[in-house]
Amino acid sequence: MTAARAHADCSRCDAVCCRLTVVLDADDRIPEHLTARTAAGLHVMARDAEGWCVAVDAASGGCSIYGSRPDVCRRFRMDGPYCRDIRADYSDRRARGIPLAVYT
Repeated sequence: MTAARAHADCSRCDAVCCRLTVVLDADDRIPEHLTARTAAGLHVMARDAEGWCVAVDAASGGCSIYGSRPDVCRRFRMDGPYCRDIRADYSDRRARGIPLAVYT
């Protein structure tokens, strides 16, 4: 069983879900300093320089706004089909690496 197909444990995961674009609903009550607008005008959770959701607590790896997290995050099921699929895709990409060509 590959790492991506093994049971998900958020404390030992690459947290691929925390690097996805989180589009906010009008009903989400997220502090403005944690949000951004995309070029297309979508209201989303902001990301840091490395692409992580800004609500991720660097020390614990958990969500710093868990109690008031966006609806889409509430509906995301750890180890659900979508979680497994994105982890498998991420794992496959990491295994392939970055193709390099050497020119002499």
